Amino acid sequence: MSVYRVLVTGGSGFIGSHLCRRLVDSGLEVHVVSRTQRNAADGIRWWTTDLTEYEATQHLLRTIRPELVFHLASFVTGSRDLGAVLPTFRNNLLTTVNLLTAACEVGRPLVVLAGSAEEPPPHDSDPVPASPYAAAKIAASTYARTFSARFGLPTFTFRISMVYGPGQQDGTKLVPYVTQSLLRGESPALGSCGREVDWIYVDDVIDAFVMFAHSTETTYPSKTVGESLDVGSGHLVSVRTVVEQIAQMIDGPAAPRFGVLCDRPFERTLLADVARTRAAIGWEPRTSLENGLMKTVEWYRQG
Repeated sequence: MSVYRVLVTGGSGFIGSHLCRRLVDSGLEVHVVSRTQRNAADGIRWWTTDLTEYEATQHLLRTIRPELVFHLASFVTGSRDLGAVLPTFRNNLLTTVNLLTAACEVGRPLVVLAGSAEEPPPHDSDPVPASPYAAAKIAASTYARTFSARFGLPTFTFRISMVYGPGQQDGTKLVPYVTQSLLRGESPALGSCGREVDWIYVDDVIDAFVMFAHSTETTYPSKTVGESLDVGSGHLVSVRTVVEQIAQMIDGPAAPRFGVLCDRPFERTLLADVARTRAAIGWEPRTSLENGLMKTVEWYRQG
């Protein structure tokens, strides 16, 4: 594979930090953008840019001139509230449109978006997004397809299922919240937890990104221009089952409290089409839910 100059947005986040380490290990020249100043370390060049500002985004791409962009910068929230609309619009959709537009003007690099299983797929007969976050994500994917079809910009989207694993610091997310609560001897307050979810371990997600980066010479652009692929386990497991597995692994004095909170409205049950992803880029998940949760619990235990 040719040596790529790669730009990663959102590189300081949960998935982004894992991805950057793997890209550096793969021998790629890695540039990462964040809103706060960081020092170069471990083979990564950090840039400070606010992607909601178009001129700043354009200047960034002109300076780096990446051949490949992984766009992971995102405001992640499951909130259905009105207050989530503007933050998700600015940080998920506006940043994406700015990046796509600037990329058209600066060398037309391949732009890979981190989509979400929360966004209805294009063939969905009921494409109404369940949250402002999902609405911003599906709009971003739609813009990407438009930029590919109308402006010749190579784009690609990974629709990622529910990611978990070591290093997830957001305590509002289910796995870190439940795990950290139980390790402290506290009982996490939960809803009914009956929703079935496609869970995917973070290392498997990174495998998909890195495999795509290393396979673009053979599969891109003929098979992937403007397309999207699912990155998930291909299995549905209820939230309650995951919580109970975590509780069993920790085996502490506290127990989860189910049914204390109200369930979020408009939840969707979405199963990843792993077979299609395997056929397109040769990727498939390798980590079982049990092994992934064991590694995750151990990381928090050691932390």
